Amino acid sequence: MSGHKREATWPKSRDDVNSDVLNFVTITILLFTQIAPKDESISQARRLLSEVKKRRRNHRKSSNKKLAMDHQGAALPPHVLMFTVPIQGHINCNLQLAELLCQSGLDITMLVSDYSYDRLVRHSNVHSRFAGYPRFCFKTISDGLPDDHPRSGARIMEITPALKANTGPIFREMMISSNCLSSENRRPVTCIIADGVLSFVGDFALEKGIPLIYFRTVSACSFWACFRMHELIDAGEIPLKGNGMDLPVKSVPGMESFLRRRDLPGFCRVDELNDPRLQVIKTESRQTPRAQAVIKNTFDDLEGPVLSQIRTHCPNLFSIGPLHALLKARLAKDAPVTSNSSASFWEEDRSCVKWLEAQPAKSVLYVSFGSITVVTKDQLMEFWYGLVNSGQRFLWVIRPDSIVGESQIPTELQEGTKERGYMVDWAPQEEVLAHPAIGGFLTHSGWNSTLESIVAGVPMICWPYFADQMMNSRFVSEVWKLGLDMKDTCDRVLIEKNVRDLMVVRKDEFQQRADHMAKLAKRAVTRGGSSYGNLDRVIEYIKSLIV
Repeated sequence: MSGHKREATWPKSRDDVNSDVLNFVTITILLFTQIAPKDESISQARRLLSEVKKRRRNHRKSSNKKLAMDHQGAALPPHVLMFTVPIQGHINCNLQLAELLCQSGLDITMLVSDYSYDRLVRHSNVHSRFAGYPRFCFKTISDGLPDDHPRSGARIMEITPALKANTGPIFREMMISSNCLSSENRRPVTCIIADGVLSFVGDFALEKGIPLIYFRTVSACSFWACFRMHELIDAGEIPLKGNGMDLPVKSVPGMESFLRRRDLPGFCRVDELNDPRLQVIKTESRQTPRAQAVIKNTFDDLEGPVLSQIRTHCPNLFSIGPLHALLKARLAKDAPVTSNSSASFWEEDRSCVKWLEAQPAKSVLYVSFGSITVVTKDQLMEFWYGLVNSGQRFLWVIRPDSIVGESQIPTELQEGTKERGYMVDWAPQEEVLAHPAIGGFLTHSGWNSTLESIVAGVPMICWPYFADQMMNSRFVSEVWKLGLDMKDTCDRVLIEKNVRDLMVVRKDEFQQRADHMAKLAKRAVTRGGSSYGNLDRVIEYIKSLIV
């Protein structure tokens, strides 16, 4: 006898039971055919034996296939579900993050509203852009708003409650029913990366034990002010009620020396504490620490002190911006980057790039107020007179839906602009800002636009419209010294003065600061930089969730 021991084992699964039964039947029939008389019963037994052997072969094949699938499942990458607010700026940076995660081989499902998806497909290259990532897919969901809702201007704040009331139940059903987000080649959702104001997504993730990462797409300085909303209320510094707008704010640590009440996020500009706009931000911001991690589209050299404040509440905080520059840097490792990473809801008019080619270096002021801002005709005319009277060249983006009560740009503006200006409905902004002819940016101070201007080394004049833009404009002018803050005024004389200050009088001063900050931004996104390394840490963290 050899020294090997044969241990009796209890079947571990139904497959083991089936295998043992088939083995027993096979042995019994074999013994029976050897000792029994050669009659018809033997023929029947032999036919039965043949059938049993056939079933054993099929069972073995099935077991091998299941084993292979188990091994394949173990090798499948993490599956990340991304869900963002259906606003162009939010979707834009979420798609940039999605592409960066795709480069690391992760499965990405991007959940966007039906409305947003239709706009993206019609006016951007999003399909061709992601064609090289077979593990990326879109899924769509209703945003809870009627088709004729403008989704811009003052009514933009209606999106968040509509998402909570109408989209929330649809999202829950989508996640629960038949595990519709997984497949044979894609594991169930490993983690959710959600916009920080989608609390119903966080509620579901916590309920089901799915790891949650919040992606806060606004600036760190604005988020920190929103996070301190309870303290601002307790100190009587909000609601603002339009009074004492230049009084200093003392309840946001790290900003006591320069922050005024008028610089607080636009949601604070309400008369009553129970205003729904204020309540939404107050509630959503304080829920951020419940996430296992938080991602910010910023970089340490830009907002380091504020990030340190936030980390006292959200220690697993990753600053990985500017995302558009980080994506370009990562793509450039493999091949030259010939296109930009923006995802537009409007068709870009590239004729403006040709116009820029004919302009002297640093001579053109780029004017754009983003995808949400609306202006009255009176405000539009004040800007026009200020720009024309400044004597500077300008490229002005005016969306068709951006003028209250008007469906198109007034004819007198178009005719009066031809001498030194150029107007388009929408422009390829990232490309425009990087053009040598651009010397300044008159902006609404949206965070994506601010970061794009910083990376391009373009000084700014800030005319914020709402939300985080109020904070961004203050930091541009008082902290980073990259331009001028023109909030809460729309006067042709002041516009003319600010344009001349930026483009002529203080041009060298602002350009030196802008060039310095651009170098810091580019350093952050190259190998060895803070954002480059933080992205690697985000990816490793996500991969660790399946170990």
